[in-house]
Amino acid sequence: MDSKFSLVPKVINGSIAGIVGVTCVFPIDLVKTRLQNQQPGPNGELLYKNLVDCGSKTFRNEGFFGMYRGSGVNLLLITPEKAIKLVGNDFFRHNLRTDKGTLPLSRELLAGGGAGMCQIIVTTPMELLKIQLQDAGRSAKVDLSANGAVAGKPVAAPRLSATKIALDLLRQRGIIGLYQGCGATALRDVTFSAIYFPLFAHLNALGKRREGSGEAVFYVSFLSGCAAGCVASLSVNPFDVVKTRLQTLHKGKGEQSYSGIIDCFRKVMTNEGPKAFFKGAACRILVIAPLFGIAQTVYYLGVAEFLMGLKKS
Repeated sequence: MDSKFSLVPKVINGSIAGIVGVTCVFPIDLVKTRLQNQQPGPNGELLYKNLVDCGSKTFRNEGFFGMYRGSGVNLLLITPEKAIKLVGNDFFRHNLRTDKGTLPLSRELLAGGGAGMCQIIVTTPMELLKIQLQDAGRSAKVDLSANGAVAGKPVAAPRLSATKIALDLLRQRGIIGLYQGCGATALRDVTFSAIYFPLFAHLNALGKRREGSGEAVFYVSFLSGCAAGCVASLSVNPFDVVKTRLQTLHKGKGEQSYSGIIDCFRKVMTNEGPKAFFKGAACRILVIAPLFGIAQTVYYLGVAEFLMGLKKS
């Protein structure tokens, strides 16, 4: 077993992978957030019928750049977030191998879960700020509707910035304010990583190898990342719905508030039924599958090693 663990190129690969992936799929992530956050009105009416309806209404009302609302904070923090997740998994897998160089499934799960736990340091404030910006147009429209505004009337999203939101939270609640929903974020990310990374590793190991190398060809890594991301994202969607609801600071007029994870699970189940826990599931799959497919391809191609003139480890 190679005793070395090259940190710098792995961090660079994770950063490149995150930036490329987020740029490609961010509009779908915005639609996912709005679908997960919407609650039925007094007569059971919904602002958005499905992902296509949500996407078209958002684009029509807020324009192209509205589809990238909140992307700035995501692009800024996705570098450390993806680096921590991908490098963390590699680090734990490297150090949890047995003396014979094998990695039992139980240790694969532990490595993936450990990577997910490490990333919440960055993920929680990133998601919190991103969600406020992504959901602003939806919550504003709910408020207008509750005040008797004409249905379907275009509405401009309130002018918000990640900096203003962050500073307000720091003034009001200190650093803990940026970690609202941390428990739900950990529940989602630890479970996701524990499922994703072992599944990816096994799928990737089944594919064709590059000539003269033990590494998989790029399309095997891409498809393995997509497949593993699809399974893992669907599995944790209920946790993602709860996390999104708990991290939304401004609720539309008349919408339900929650005191914690258990309270959110209970109220959503009671008021909206079990299907509500899979709101935005299709969007989440459309976001996560290509995001991790792209990430794993960049990561395993060793772009950083190529740029730095190093041999891929």
